[in-house]
Amino acid sequence: MGSIKRNTQSDFYNKVADLLKEARKGIVQTVNKTMVYTYFEIGRMIVEEEQNGQKRAEYGKQILKELSKRLISEFGKGFSTTNLKQMRQFYLTYSKSQTLSDQFEKFDFHLSWSHYLFLMKIDNPEERKFYEIEAINNGWSLRELQRQFDTALFERLVLSRDKKGVKELSQKGQIITKPEDTIKDPYVLEFLGLPEESKYSETELEQKIIDKLEHFLLELGKGFTFVGRQVRFTFDDKHFRIDLVFYNRILQCFVLIDLKIGEITHQDLGQMQMYVNYYDRKVKLKYENKTIGIILCKTKNDTVVEMTLPENNKQIYASKYLTVLPSKDELKKLVESKNE
Repeated sequence: MGSIKRNTQSDFYNKVADLLKEARKGIVQTVNKTMVYTYFEIGRMIVEEEQNGQKRAEYGKQILKELSKRLISEFGKGFSTTNLKQMRQFYLTYSKSQTLSDQFEKFDFHLSWSHYLFLMKIDNPEERKFYEIEAINNGWSLRELQRQFDTALFERLVLSRDKKGVKELSQKGQIITKPEDTIKDPYVLEFLGLPEESKYSETELEQKIIDKLEHFLLELGKGFTFVGRQVRFTFDDKHFRIDLVFYNRILQCFVLIDLKIGEITHQDLGQMQMYVNYYDRKVKLKYENKTIGIILCKTKNDTVVEMTLPENNKQIYASKYLTVLPSKDELKKLVESKNE
């Protein structure tokens, strides 16, 4: 009887504790949003005051210095001239394409001030808007936002899109409607900790991915859930194993991944075709969509891939993987070469 009473009290406590945690979370989100709105408004006021004071050059030069001095004396050291310049830049950056009323009523600031400080460093407006949308939709921490930017997610997604598709990325973020929308080339696996020139086996590569599965799922993108590793299937008394099996909830299909530490061959593509066929005929349910196969390889010959796969291929993809972060210049060259 005493045990039942303790369990009941414990359940009651947990419910109250959960309510308080949600309340605190809501308070933090409200405080963050209010702070961002306030900084935006301060930036607007600074810009307007500077514009009004253009004819008074000396006053214009001193405005930030004097404002900073008075604000610090009353509200603390968070209002240095550097911080005030950031608020001014925030207003200038986010008011270019929208009116003030649009900003408050439609745009809505959902990220922290630290997020926006980082986003303002991105010069390309389309790229900046893309990362903002993705950070909001996926709940990225500042650290994850920085990682996605450093691995050039925008540039990698641009590789498989035409001009219309690139514009949609900047307006809506990454929308998954077909297999190609999930594919990246290259995939950046710097979190595995494998030096570029190090020697490792496919088994070791697979184990590293399993050890960092959460990071790998983030790199794969939206909607992926892990099903299994070395998944075995058998027919005609022959056994086969697929390195990694995932399921994409958005596309409603299985995603099979084969790992190759060398250059991809036509035999690798043929093997993946067999895996995909098996899953389509023996595993997937009637309401599910066709299986996707991705071969992750260290190097690849695009001609071999193109000549091996059918012209209307929508199921099998070959992508390179990188174990170190590429530079922006390297990715820019890759984008340009793909679009020639």
